[in-house]
Amino acid sequence: MNRRTRTALLGSALLLTVAAAAGSAGASDESRREAAALTGKAKLYRTAGDDITFSFDAHLAARDKADPMKATGTFEWSHYLNGEGAWAKAKVDCLVTGGKVAVVSGVVTDTDLPGAKGTRVGITVHDLGRHDRLGYSWATTEDLGPKDLPKCVGSAPFEKVRKGTGGFTVVPWRPDF
Repeated sequence: MNRRTRTALLGSALLLTVAAAAGSAGASDESRREAAALTGKAKLYRTAGDDITFSFDAHLAARDKADPMKATGTFEWSHYLNGEGAWAKAKVDCLVTGGKVAVVSGVVTDTDLPGAKGTRVGITVHDLGRHDRLGYSWATTEDLGPKDLPKCVGSAPFEKVRKGTGGFTVVPWRPDF
């Protein structure tokens, strides 16, 4: 076999190997897709000028598709006006999404708000691109709400995010029903 023939055969073999790898990578990407996710950061709109920020890094692994209470991650928020306010960080304990809406709950693990540590909170996000909306469980309860708030409970997304800050992304959950 001459050098030209050998080079052509090796080139063909290489192309077949790359094509096969690309095909199997595409299939494995779909099988590795998260079952659900809520990520991003945005500021809420308030006419009084409050500085309110929410950020999310919540995920439900594909292997846990059947159990949204196996979600992992954190979410944080802060609320300041005229230099006064508070912040909190929660560990995710449930994530359910449907279309572009996500409900995430978690227990406050770190905060400067007295009495809030250990409290479960729930937040609902509607991913509308640059016009995202958000709601939180403590909107209709005292302070951050009762310590026995059930997992994956949030309020309707009644708050608007500040123009130009809508940065939430919801990966829809597709359970096998």
